[in-house]
Amino acid sequence: MNMLAERIINGLLLTKEEAFQLLTNEAMDTYDLLHEAYKVRRHYFGRKVKLNMILNAKSGICPEDCGYCGQSKLITDKERYHLVDEEKIKEGATFAHENKIGTYCIVMSGRGPSDKEVTHITSAVTDIKAMHPQLKICACLGLANDKQAKALKAAGVDRYNHNLNTSENYHDEVVTTHSYQDRVNTVEIMKQNHISPCSGVIVGMGETNEDIIHMAFALNEIDADSIPVNFLHPVKGTKFGNMDDLTPERCLRILAMFRLINPSKEIRVAGGREVNLRSLQPLALYAANSIFVGDYLITNGQPNAMDYKMLEDLGFEIDA
Repeated sequence: MNMLAERIINGLLLTKEEAFQLLTNEAMDTYDLLHEAYKVRRHYFGRKVKLNMILNAKSGICPEDCGYCGQSKLITDKERYHLVDEEKIKEGATFAHENKIGTYCIVMSGRGPSDKEVTHITSAVTDIKAMHPQLKICACLGLANDKQAKALKAAGVDRYNHNLNTSENYHDEVVTTHSYQDRVNTVEIMKQNHISPCSGVIVGMGETNEDIIHMAFALNEIDADSIPVNFLHPVKGTKFGNMDDLTPERCLRILAMFRLINPSKEIRVAGGREVNLRSLQPLALYAANSIFVGDYLITNGQPNAMDYKMLEDLGFEIDA
């Protein structure tokens, strides 16, 4: 592990074999690995942390069978509602602006948006950009086509999130109603339309160490600008509702590996950080440089004040 960070900063990438050793070799201390990840994180981002906030703009009403998701067609006891009105979308943006949150994420359930839904979103985004021009807008609307991407770009959408979620090899264990390539295609469409690609993963769904490594390298290959790393927060009734494979230390090791494989990218500690990292949450920011504040889609986060206090206690700065 000696000189690992320096090697990566100088442009030499890990091999998959090296990444496997870092993830699995118990003789390598997790906190030594985290220290190497922090050197890389500090080189590219200093002590700054990006804040992100989610608006669940449409909930449930989804034909997909994703095994981790409480909004899938298999779950019927969660809150369901159609796309919220434009005023609610704009109110969320104002809240983000007033709370030093740099990226506002508008998220819709479903396989993908209708053209009518895209028009609704773009109308709200146009107004948001007029009110808060510095606020970055991320849309997460599902599988999208070129026409829709062009409309989002014209309205001022800065980023589009569409997670790979897992490895190509494990994909069909997670969902059967769309393919891994469908997800890759949406990321590529956004890149072709000059919308910053945000794409990440969910770990803790029964995947192997090799799967996790393949996820990290796949995101490097598609050149995702922002990589949310979600840790499964099991939802009762879903395929993975009884999974409990993660420990705080393993989560830290995974984050460190993602940083070392994607050194200059925004790595976000995303869903499930509170329940999986628990008291070790602050240490995650020695590998990651971005977090969600507030609630997630159908699970609760911790109060915003606790996150702001955590950053203050760490001596980190908000990257507004």
